[in-house]
Amino acid sequence: MYTDEDLNYAVKKGVFTDAAVTEFRSLLAEEKHTRFEDEENFRLVGGFNDIFVVIACSLLLFSSVWVVRPVSNTLAMLVFAALSWGLAELFVRKRKMALPAIALLLSFMGGVFWCAFSISSVIPSFSVQASSLIAAAITTVCAYFHWRRFRVPITVAMGVGSLFVFFLSLLLVIFPAAQEGLMTVLFLCGITAFVLAMCWDASDTKRITRRSDVAFWLHLLSAPLIIHPIFSNLGILNGNESILSMLVVVFLYLLMTSISIAVDRRAFMVSSLIYVIYAVSAIIESYGGIGYSFALTGVLIGGGLLLLSAKWHFMRAKLLQVLPSSIQSYLPKVR
Repeated sequence: MYTDEDLNYAVKKGVFTDAAVTEFRSLLAEEKHTRFEDEENFRLVGGFNDIFVVIACSLLLFSSVWVVRPVSNTLAMLVFAALSWGLAELFVRKRKMALPAIALLLSFMGGVFWCAFSISSVIPSFSVQASSLIAAAITTVCAYFHWRRFRVPITVAMGVGSLFVFFLSLLLVIFPAAQEGLMTVLFLCGITAFVLAMCWDASDTKRITRRSDVAFWLHLLSAPLIIHPIFSNLGILNGNESILSMLVVVFLYLLMTSISIAVDRRAFMVSSLIYVIYAVSAIIESYGGIGYSFALTGVLIGGGLLLLSAKWHFMRAKLLQVLPSSIQSYLPKVR
């Protein structure tokens, strides 16, 4: 399987001309009746060998933890993180494998976080928030060096997530009473992640470079951080449904859908879908008394998503007509 990064690399090395690659992309777009940037491509699995390598790496990593854990939990996590980095040198930096890159990044950052957390938690004067603060700071720095070394697109989103944990922990350490306003801070973190995603997206509106993949993962991070605090403050996640809550849920979902269509990012809408399904299902069950409310919700939302998929380009064209040209310049072109 060849990716856009591979095609760009071939152009850079003079194997293909830029015009030939552009014509090739146009040919595929014409055959699929869609524009290339509308496909929202990102590399996940290059072949079954990716899955095979992930299974082998998982066996090695978790077995190493099992062997070293009787000696020290901290040492086990350190070995876990070190092995993840070493395996990435082979399968990510040299062989450019997609799925192992994601799996090894997650294992590396998880190992670093828990190793740092376990070390700092031994200090008697340190609270859980203080230990999380130190662990998140170290994990963020390690994410930066991992990005510099391997350039795995999801690394930026993971690093930003670690940075959010750092700021939340810092806030709770300095102001313990800030626990009450934690949802507001999470909402602001979600907005920040969305703005960062749009910055990466705006730098590659044709979506043919790694920057587009980075934006994809940032959108996946931003949506739950935005929608979870809203649903939590409405009391929907605690079982407090009302007519007002139902109206807010419908409005919120329409707003998220409109933003997704405008920026041409289905990932932004899909990553928040589970919250909407839960909320609508709970409201239908509370006011309709229907025992199969979850199934009914799935039928309604699933049908709506399929209709939206079929009319995606048409709705984008109509929506972008009402947006200022200054905003449209940062978004993918409409066919």
